[in-house]
Amino acid sequence: MASAIVLESKKQAVAALAEELKGSCAGVLVEYSGVTVADDTALRAELRKDEVNYKVVKNSILKRAAAEAGIDGLDDVLNGTTALALSAEDPVAPARILKKFADSHKDFNIKAGFMDGAVVDLDTINSLASLPSKDILLATVCNAFNAPIAAFARVIQAVVDKSGEEVPAAEEKAEEPAPAEEAAPVEEAAAPAEEAPATEEAAE
Repeated sequence: MASAIVLESKKQAVAALAEELKGSCAGVLVEYSGVTVADDTALRAELRKDEVNYKVVKNSILKRAAAEAGIDGLDDVLNGTTALALSAEDPVAPARILKKFADSHKDFNIKAGFMDGAVVDLDTINSLASLPSKDILLATVCNAFNAPIAAFARVIQAVVDKSGEEVPAAEEKAEEPAPAEEAAPVEEAAAPAEEAPATEEAAE
């Protein structure tokens, strides 16, 4: 009876971990021996801040869960102590945080990793670790898009402002024909003045 309960518990653990693996865009496996409780607590806090799920796993459970999730190629590293960091949305965070931690802790080593269900080598993990955080990447992309948009918006606003200033001038131009019409009687009145000398010459 006890063995049946243990077996069922293992099946549930495998199924639960398999679902986590399927729902993760990236994961990193590490050997965590030699890490103090204080350092481990600090590491978990940093991972949690970036929404990375970190846990110690049994190699046998992880092996079966990986097979169930369709991730092949981890068997060779499933020995010794193993901890797993999983991220559902940020493929960079697990590699970046764990690589930084491993660089300052000699007994903490990265074993392997995966992205989108495919195992990646250590060179790929190191390359990912060198990338900036997701927030910085998003901010960079947004700035790249917002810069020309902001410039365009300023140009449009300048045109609008300029048009607003020219509206009164346009209205004044529209009223200019009226004075021109009033000038006509003046010209007619000037006609007799031009004929006056002719009248005087005739009188002579």
